[in-house]
Amino acid sequence: MGLAIASEEFTAEDYRRFSARLGGCLKALKEMLRDPQFGGNVTSWGAELELYLVNSQGRVVDCNEEVLELAADPHFTPELNRFNLEYNSDPVISSASPFTRLQNDFEDALARLDGFTQAFGARPVAIGILPTLQRDNFGPAHMTDLPRYRALTNALQNLGSGQFNIDLDGNPPLQIKVGDVTYEGANTSFQLHYRVSPARFADLYNGLLLATPIVLGMSANSPSLFGHRLWHETRIPLFKHSVDWRPAAGEWRQPARVSLGQGYLRRSAYELFAESVSTQPLVLPVCGNDDYLSQWRAGQPPGLDELRMHQNTVWSWLRPVYDTADGGHLRIELRVLPAGPSVTDMLASAAFYIGLGEAFADRIDDLLPTLPFNYAKYNFYRAAQFGPEAKLVWPNPLRHCLEEQTLQQVAQLLLPLAEEGLQKTGLATQEISRYLSVIAERVANGQTGAVWQLRQMDRLDKSAPVGLEAARTMLLGYMHNQRSGCPVAQWGDL
Repeated sequence: MGLAIASEEFTAEDYRRFSARLGGCLKALKEMLRDPQFGGNVTSWGAELELYLVNSQGRVVDCNEEVLELAADPHFTPELNRFNLEYNSDPVISSASPFTRLQNDFEDALARLDGFTQAFGARPVAIGILPTLQRDNFGPAHMTDLPRYRALTNALQNLGSGQFNIDLDGNPPLQIKVGDVTYEGANTSFQLHYRVSPARFADLYNGLLLATPIVLGMSANSPSLFGHRLWHETRIPLFKHSVDWRPAAGEWRQPARVSLGQGYLRRSAYELFAESVSTQPLVLPVCGNDDYLSQWRAGQPPGLDELRMHQNTVWSWLRPVYDTADGGHLRIELRVLPAGPSVTDMLASAAFYIGLGEAFADRIDDLLPTLPFNYAKYNFYRAAQFGPEAKLVWPNPLRHCLEEQTLQQVAQLLLPLAEEGLQKTGLATQEISRYLSVIAERVANGQTGAVWQLRQMDRLDKSAPVGLEAARTMLLGYMHNQRSGCPVAQWGDL
């Protein structure tokens, strides 16, 4: 983020100065976006994969700091809880086979990481929410010992009552009150970074937003927590609730820090940065001293450190990113995809996402009026809750009206559009076929990671909540399948 976080407590003056410097960041960003040379025309992909560290019995192991010390590789970084860490890929410039290159990178990284973690009796697992988690895996004692995590916890607690209410629909529903943010660490994701030119940012952002429910529902991999069968992608409500400081009622409430956004983008990425500054309370007021406008006018990419710091505490599912690399550029960070089930599945979902987003962007002027944002938001939460069988509201172009269709039906209709979008980005025919065939098989049989997990839990234990032994058996079978590299659509029963 450009600024180190050393302090865990902040004064009123810290917040005042940070707020003023945020205004300076926005002023500089607005001027940068007026320059047609800013951001260039380079397209690139990168990704972050969050992982669990799990022993042979399927229980988490608190050893991320020890693993990172042994690995001594800056691509591996800590996460909030001691049983999580993250791998960050190098960016891949647009080419004929970017997803194959990313897959090779992640498979190599996981193989190396496996060697490091075994020294501590653990193995890395890519799964949205680990089914064997227990309440005693959470709390301050399990948080990674870094000032930024303690500072973030203190700040979010101080905004509200100091307590977070987690209330999830399911069989049975899960309702708990917690006093810290470590439950956020139950969510692990495969986060895709898509570098785009500022001129195309708005259309691509809107196109990707429209694609989000479809890709999310067909990629779900987080159906349970503490034995409760919950949403197909339980990460969506759990992440929101685990950091939501807002009171339950009032005349008006600020938007949640974890959300799909407040509407479609109208003109430029500036709107998203300015909206987050306007609507979200400041939590980590760490200030720099640079004059960003002077830097920009002198031909240097300004750090905009305070804006980047603030953005990293607002977890929009589609988040704008400003980076100083290559003279400064913009990315869209796509945060909705879960970790797992296999590396092939994750890259296939990424390709489906990009393909649909690109195809929708080319039709955005026709699409946005036919699907108002409130319906896009409705589709997002239905997809997260019910997966492939979710009932979505979707435009019927022949009848010029909205109709209710299953997500699986909509995904089937949209596969040719995803192919068209990927062709536009310059991918080789073989690359497109390789990854979209994985999605086509998943769409055809309706088996996502969540569907497979739920089916195995029903076979092993029909009680509610599911017993720990059944969850463990399912997880060990999941880990075996993941290491085989086989796409989840081909996984059989245990």
